[in-house]
Amino acid sequence: MLARFDGVARLARITVLCTFGLVVLGAVVRSTGSGLACPDWPLCHGRILPPLQPHVLLEWSHRAVALGVSLLAAALALRIAVDAALRRTLGGWMAMALGLLALQVVLGALTVRKLLHFSVVTLHLGNALLFLAALVALAERASRAAEPDVRPEEGAAGGTTKRVWMVAAAATLGQILLGGLVSTNHAGLACPDFPLCHGAWWPLPGARLEHLQMTHRVGAFVLLALLVLAWARSRGAADPRVRAAGPVALSLVLVQLVLGVFAVLLAVPVWLTAAHLATATALWVLVVLTALRAAVSPVAR
Repeated sequence: MLARFDGVARLARITVLCTFGLVVLGAVVRSTGSGLACPDWPLCHGRILPPLQPHVLLEWSHRAVALGVSLLAAALALRIAVDAALRRTLGGWMAMALGLLALQVVLGALTVRKLLHFSVVTLHLGNALLFLAALVALAERASRAAEPDVRPEEGAAGGTTKRVWMVAAAATLGQILLGGLVSTNHAGLACPDFPLCHGAWWPLPGARLEHLQMTHRVGAFVLLALLVLAWARSRGAADPRVRAAGPVALSLVLVQLVLGVFAVLLAVPVWLTAAHLATATALWVLVVLTALRAAVSPVAR
């Protein structure tokens, strides 16, 4: 019984890693302007194997990795569906992940057919993060069920600690989506200086792109404050992983701040865009995972 849960947990972690890579690859596709290199969907220039051109290959590779993630999710779903114990414990999370995956496929097609409209591209990113979170939750649930001394339905609520991490997760998601809006609206250099914007602390009314950029900057400091609070509330958790999450999360958000500053100063190079989203996605996984762990970690006495 425990071995079956452990096997599912391992497969779920592999799917999480591949989905993480897919999200980062999507940032590279977007920042290099390769999103419409394949103007049709699901084929590319009417072919299964695309023309050997850099932008086309980049977009096609994004689709190929997405197919790989879909196959991994299908294998995970099949493994859970054929086992009653797995289905009872993990079926809800798996159903949620499959629903989000189906929506992601639709949004992926719409990004091409709507010519990369910023709203669809941002929804595509947000849904990818929710799909990733569902996989993280499934992997954590299966891992917990595989432990001989912990039943999956047991555990004391983390109270305030859990709620603070949940708020931090929501803020992280919002901040990443704000960053997506900045990118898809080409507002990365709307404020070419830092910390000011064209020499002012706040843009003039009507400067939409400047306001978007500055809101994203302010959001980074709000998220930093929330993670400081989460770290403070986690120091009394019995689970050492919950206690360790605070310093790691703070380190990641500080790296994010540095990358964001250099992205502006260096005119938003592709490698910095990819690193910025990779760090943000790692932070997202960490806060979601910690919120789940805090929910079953009692306060140490």
